Amino acid sequence: MTSIENKTVREIAIQNPATVRIFESLGIDYCCGGRRSLEEACDRAKVPLSEALDRIAEAEAEQGAPEKDQWADAPLSAVIQQIVNRHHEFVRQEVPRLQALLAKVVNRHGEAHAELANIQELFTALGQELFAHLMKEERILFPFIERMEAAMLNGESFPGSCFGTIQMPIARMLADHDDAGELTSKIRALANGFHAPEGACPSYRGLYHGLNEFERDLHRHIHLENNILFPRAVEMERAQQEAA
Repeated sequence: MTSIENKTVREIAIQNPATVRIFESLGIDYCCGGRRSLEEACDRAKVPLSEALDRIAEAEAEQGAPEKDQWADAPLSAVIQQIVNRHHEFVRQEVPRLQALLAKVVNRHGEAHAELANIQELFTALGQELFAHLMKEERILFPFIERMEAAMLNGESFPGSCFGTIQMPIARMLADHDDAGELTSKIRALANGFHAPEGACPSYRGLYHGLNEFERDLHRHIHLENNILFPRAVEMERAQQEAA
């Protein structure tokens, strides 16, 4: 049996969803960096491995036997529905709201806090990238995965595509996720971990709270795709090719 420190962060998050909160609080990347072992991820985040192990053990002791991520074995169509209805919709609602709040806060506090203009620029770029990303998934990749799954369940041949193996569009989506992760990391650093300065007005504090929640939702969104949906779609294609 693989010791927990040698398991990937992806495996740990799927096997015990309660660890997601722990990884978030420790700054450990469980979505884009989910293929790293816990030991490697802790080293990268500059977190003592012993602290992560203690926190995971405490969480398991509090909740008893961990329950596997509910989406790990769900139909891929259901995973896609969760991603689109929960996470894609969140992006579409929050990007314009936070952009408007950023404009207000930059206008009022930008002269005293120069980092706000940089945050605004980065978040604008993030929003543009994400909207293009969502469209590619919803119009091309996700419908193709759903057709693959339907064909498998019906014992039919897999649908043809213009991109050959499904690994091609998935690789593009993974690269987009890496870009989004880099942008959110830069925003977090500029925003001092989303801790508003002393005496900040309610709008300033609301902005940082919203950016923090946006990053948290994006991490869970990417976790569902990188660690559950995409690996299972690749494995489905591989199994079909071997059977053929």
